[in-house]
Amino acid sequence: MIFLKTEDEIELMRAANQLVAKTLAEVGKHIRPGVTTIELDRVAEEFIRDNGAVPTFKGYPNPCGGTPFPASICTSVNDVVVHGVPNDTPLVNGDIVSVDCGVLLNGYNGDSCYTFSVGEVSDEVAQLLTVTKKALYEGIANAQRGKRIGDIGFAVQTLCESHGYGVVREFVGHGIGRNMHEDPQVPNYGRMGYGPMIKNGLCIAIEPMITLGSPMIYMSEDNWTIKTRDGKPSAHFEHTIAVHNGGVEILSSFEDIEKTN
Repeated sequence: MIFLKTEDEIELMRAANQLVAKTLAEVGKHIRPGVTTIELDRVAEEFIRDNGAVPTFKGYPNPCGGTPFPASICTSVNDVVVHGVPNDTPLVNGDIVSVDCGVLLNGYNGDSCYTFSVGEVSDEVAQLLTVTKKALYEGIANAQRGKRIGDIGFAVQTLCESHGYGVVREFVGHGIGRNMHEDPQVPNYGRMGYGPMIKNGLCIAIEPMITLGSPMIYMSEDNWTIKTRDGKPSAHFEHTIAVHNGGVEILSSFEDIEKTN
């Protein structure tokens, strides 16, 4: 069931998503060669709790029946597509790390992800990041009232595949509100004019997960970490949006991140 949000609920979601944005910006200040992702996780958890919220990911149930997620953020380095578990391996120059963050504030969820460069990355990887982020905004531009969810995925898929990139199909965007994951699913592929109708009050997280090579993936032994089968890098950008007042509003933000990175 799709839960359309009221104006008051969207205001609460905006606050949660702005805190996610500030958390990602705070984490971004610490990303450099030599830092570990477990250190980044500590920064994120402290910042979230200091601002009166709860890190949604910490203790999140494992859909495969394994242990709950142990950290406050997902840190997906290089060939890790999504759900990377923070660890004590230092980042090195040329790495990329996708930091996915979720918070629960005043009963509503925020969710956003940004892929950071660690030092200087190759031109090939920089282009992957540029196109993936552009695909996110292409998807958002198609999240208009009266269109369908398939229009979002079609826009993302068309742009990314035109550059020869892989579009991961097993993991998708989602509705969001009182729960982190709600209906509808929002794939990064699709057909124009297909899927649920986009209506006023719809709140969704759009999150292209795009690979430099093949879209084929596998799950690591920890039952969380998802990697590319060919070992090539993957990028991940995500915004939470609300459809209301005749348009689309991005509730999260990359503004503070990109001021300092």
